[in-house]
Amino acid sequence: MTKSAPHTKSDARPPERRKAPLRDALHVALETYFKNLDGDQPCDLYQMVLSEIEPPMLQTVMKYTGGNQSRAAEILGVNRSTLRKKLAQYGLG
Repeated sequence: MTKSAPHTKSDARPPERRKAPLRDALHVALETYFKNLDGDQPCDLYQMVLSEIEPPMLQTVMKYTGGNQSRAAEILGVNRSTLRKKLAQYGLG
């Protein structure tokens, strides 16, 4: 099992003791995706998943921070210029 960082600054529980709704939802979504391929070969799966999860994540964090990019970048663990680039990439900025 891989170690993951705490979900909040105060969440130091081991990963196996945390609930994992995002992980579980992604697992179910990918299983469904593979079942629905009907024999076709998937390609660029990594990029496809990122392009599906990044926009709603960015929108939700920006809403949570009231549009404060500095706070959003801190919450996301990226620098502000990376956040601005991602917002522009998805037409969210």
